[in-house]
Amino acid sequence: MTTKERIMKMEAILNRATVVIEELEQKLDEFDKLQDDIKILDAYYSSESWKRDLALDEQGKLPGDLKRGVLSEDAIYNLLERNRELLEQIGER
Repeated sequence: MTTKERIMKMEAILNRATVVIEELEQKLDEFDKLQDDIKILDAYYSSESWKRDLALDEQGKLPGDLKRGVLSEDAIYNLLERNRELLEQIGER
């Protein structure tokens, strides 16, 4: 590899890494800010309100066009677990 090729290769790595790191920093900031909302979702999931909402859904008393992924035990549980794993992975910034 010539000097010119080496410098060009290193320049490409620098540029790509700079972009990815900047994007990751922005996403980590968004993730940090999301934690308060995730705590609210977690509290809802373990509340009587969630149980009542689920019962209403099971009784067919909610509008048919209402999105209700939040009433799926797996959806919330899986999200909370993924969040916990990510927090561990990034060292609970």
